Amino acid sequence: MAVAHHLGLPVVYAVFAGGGDVHQGFHRAAGRILAHCHQSDRPGYLQRDFYDIAGGRAINGVLGTLVAWIFVRYEFPGKRIFDAAIDLPFALPTAVAGLSLASLYSESGWIGSLLAPLGIKVSFTRLGVGVAMLFISLPFVVRTVQPVLAEIERDVEEAAWSLGASPWQTFWRVILPPLLPAILTGLALGFSRAVGEYGSIVIVASNMPFQDLIAPVLIFQRLEQYDYTGATVIGVVLLGMSLISLFWINWLQAWGSRYQDR
Repeated sequence: MAVAHHLGLPVVYAVFAGGGDVHQGFHRAAGRILAHCHQSDRPGYLQRDFYDIAGGRAINGVLGTLVAWIFVRYEFPGKRIFDAAIDLPFALPTAVAGLSLASLYSESGWIGSLLAPLGIKVSFTRLGVGVAMLFISLPFVVRTVQPVLAEIERDVEEAAWSLGASPWQTFWRVILPPLLPAILTGLALGFSRAVGEYGSIVIVASNMPFQDLIAPVLIFQRLEQYDYTGATVIGVVLLGMSLISLFWINWLQAWGSRYQDR
């Protein structure tokens, strides 16, 4: 009951915060969405958004698993420092993170100056939004995969090798199955974190509509324009996505626990 109470409070607030015409606002928002969908360029933007999200999650899953693998399986100088640096997005203020990323990836920054001759621009583009989301969500994948990977005994891998399995077959059939629930849980946690990110992305992006404008920034813009109904509608959509992600995370954790009990 307590969980339902805390989850219900934001829903009630979101519904009534916009005033008495929230119901009409939903109808107007639905009409705008339908009008946008009938325009030829809107499906392209939606399709590009889907590809960006899917690509970002794929990169995060592979990179986070690789980083966790290096920390668990290898010893190297400065390992403790690099391991502690993974948690930097948790402690770093989001505005400072956005300012740092914008400076590093600008055309005169350390990384941006190397990418500029190749014609790659990161800061104040859609690519910068993806880099910021990867930065803030990578620790979730690393920290969920790392303990599971540490519990996998090397004897199991050696037994697979002795039976003639190749390194790729050993990873695919022996190591990956117990890691998969942890990887998916980390991706879901990172997605939940990225959905509501504002401070870092508002600095590293140009915030142009249908280019790199994200929903949290759009909510703030609606509030500045005293469009409380529009901000409420967008907030309810983000709230629904967060609740779906919450249920997805709980299901993944239950699935992972059942897999470990076998």
